[in-house]
Amino acid sequence: QALAPASPPRASAHSNLEQRVIVASRMQFTARFPVLLLLVASSPVLAMRGTQGSETQALANPIRKVVSMLQALQKKVTAEGEKEKELYEKFMCYCKKGGGDLQMSISAANAKVPLVTSDIETSEQKLEQTKGDLKQAQADRSAAKSAKADATAIREKEAAAFAAEKAELEDTISSIKQAVAALEKGMAGSFLQTHAAQILRQLAMGKQDMLDVDRQELLSFLSASQGSGYVPKSGEVTGILKELGDTMAKNLADITATEKAAIKSYEELMAAKAKEVAALTASIESSTEKIGNLGVAIVQMKEDLSDTEAALMEDQKFFAELEKSCSTKTAEWEERSKTRAEELVALAETIKVLNDDDALDLFKKTLPSPAS
Repeated sequence: QALAPASPPRASAHSNLEQRVIVASRMQFTARFPVLLLLVASSPVLAMRGTQGSETQALANPIRKVVSMLQALQKKVTAEGEKEKELYEKFMCYCKKGGGDLQMSISAANAKVPLVTSDIETSEQKLEQTKGDLKQAQADRSAAKSAKADATAIREKEAAAFAAEKAELEDTISSIKQAVAALEKGMAGSFLQTHAAQILRQLAMGKQDMLDVDRQELLSFLSASQGSGYVPKSGEVTGILKELGDTMAKNLADITATEKAAIKSYEELMAAKAKEVAALTASIESSTEKIGNLGVAIVQMKEDLSDTEAALMEDQKFFAELEKSCSTKTAEWEERSKTRAEELVALAETIKVLNDDDALDLFKKTLPSPAS
């Protein structure tokens, strides 16, 4: 009855004992046992005296209290270890997955950078080549257009020369025909007063490949007048005129054939040059478009390369930090696991000692006897 009011302090004494046991359980096992003896022996609960039943309870309860506290601490340490292990495994899973993803990203970037760099160099070479092709195509088109203009100018001159020569030959042939007709009709005198006679006179005087005898005969005929006593040899003059007519007709046929050939050649040249100009124009348009596309592609590839290199540096930096963080976490986990394992071993051994019969006897001997 005298001890009843002291119950709250006794509870407080047990609380203090729990704290001291927890501290003692974390010490080396070789030192823990005598420490526990001192803790239990110094407990106010064990120092109380009463009846024999109360003494037995006082001897038993503190030991069970210590064991219970140690067992509770053992469970708490185990639970904390399991919780920390779960968190550690989640973090390691993150390290593994995050590190794997980063390594894949870094590997992909390391493979991509030289490829993009090579593509940029190739595209820049193509761009320079295309610019050269464009410049050459523009020069070739200008040359083709100039060739067309030059050929047209030459053709116009040739056509004008042909027209003039044709007209002259046709006039000459017509004059020869008129002269032959006049001679055959005996009307030479009236013919000599015509423009046709003047044309033949100019022909006879200017024709270099004409025989002198024929020239003299023809000029004598053309120089005679109606009142002169000259009687031409109409047969010889007619023969000379017909021969000249045949020559003039042949010349007309030759220059006409030459003109037709020149026209055909000109038309073929114009068609070829027109085709060439069209092809060069298409090439110029294609090269211009290609230059634009290559320019845009090069800019985009350079931006892609810059972004890839920047991302690669960030990934490498983050990967290094992640490795360091994961290594630090692993070292901390191993150290805490080692410490926790040592604590659990110490707790288990301490509980085993306290539950042993020898320990009970030792505690009984250590505690003050009821008679003292």
